[in-house]
Amino acid sequence: MNFVALKMLMGDRAKYLGLVFTVAFASFLMANQSSIFAGIMKRTASQIIDVVDADIWVMDPQTQYVDEIKPLTENDLYRVRGLPGVEWAVRFFKGLPRATAKDGKFRNVILLGVDDATLVGVPHGKMLVGSVEDLKLPDAVIIDRAGFNFFFPDATLATGATFELNDRRARIVGIAEASAPFATFPVFYARYSQALQYVGQERNLISYVLVKAGSGISPERLAKRIQSETGLLALTGEGFFWQTIKYYLKHTGIPVNFGITIAVGLIVGTVVAGQTFYIFTLENLKQFAALKAIGVSDLRIVGMILLQALVVGGIGYAIGMGLCAVFFEITLRQIATRGLVLMWQNMLGTGLLVIFIVMVASILSIRRVLVLEPAVVFRG
Repeated sequence: MNFVALKMLMGDRAKYLGLVFTVAFASFLMANQSSIFAGIMKRTASQIIDVVDADIWVMDPQTQYVDEIKPLTENDLYRVRGLPGVEWAVRFFKGLPRATAKDGKFRNVILLGVDDATLVGVPHGKMLVGSVEDLKLPDAVIIDRAGFNFFFPDATLATGATFELNDRRARIVGIAEASAPFATFPVFYARYSQALQYVGQERNLISYVLVKAGSGISPERLAKRIQSETGLLALTGEGFFWQTIKYYLKHTGIPVNFGITIAVGLIVGTVVAGQTFYIFTLENLKQFAALKAIGVSDLRIVGMILLQALVVGGIGYAIGMGLCAVFFEITLRQIATRGLVLMWQNMLGTGLLVIFIVMVASILSIRRVLVLEPAVVFRG
């Protein structure tokens, strides 16, 4: 009977291909847009992701996300350092100076100032050219690969180029593979003391205090202790990551825009596939009636219809995911879209939605066949 069901399904090539490509289009649209959405949300917390040495971020109590900075005082740093359970606590600076290359090309950049002694905050395992230790040289900065390609689009990755950062000299001593930021600005790393020379002076300049929990205490517990003892906001890296993402989810139109596109894919897939599959069933009523006339049970016929729906869904899903994988393989090589990938969670979610689409598409067909009288086969 399964063979008969597949022969019926593929007998009308036009409707069969229409069903397959409807599901393929819907699955591509849902997986593509949901993966891009997840990638963009991850970008909002890119600087948090790249700091792997510290367990806890300490900041002003009113801070809502990583780009909203109210500087801390040196006294705040010493208060955090003095708490039991803190192995170390260091300064961390974030600013947006203007970088100007020798040819006059300029752009605002994300400048991250890391602790002078430990260099905590530099992506140690992601250096492409140069050494992290070279950051201790005078006027030294490390630039991310995307930033280097922006300023020197046709050049091979190399150190030695000089910039002006807010009219002060900076020399590239290393190139790193940093996570793509939300605003796609180039990312520069410098020692904390050096970074202060590149920005306008304020009374307080510590953007964050990065803390490492000592042995015998969890980062979550230590964060609560810092918060209760100092009155500052202390979050683990993961906690700060999710707080930043929640801010963008709540205060921007990004979720609505992507949600509408994903919903369109789901609705179009369900309506078009359901209608096409129902018409396909109506055109094959005599065949189903003949099967019932020779004694095939309703349960067996329901199984045949579900098999047809699942075959269409499986093939359409596979085509959609294949197209999606090709899309991300191409865009992954582009600087502007780096880091946007097809995530397995999105593939799983899309697969479940495809099952929903084909099940909805088959419900009306199943109902129509179940009330079908076998005598239909003997009518003119």
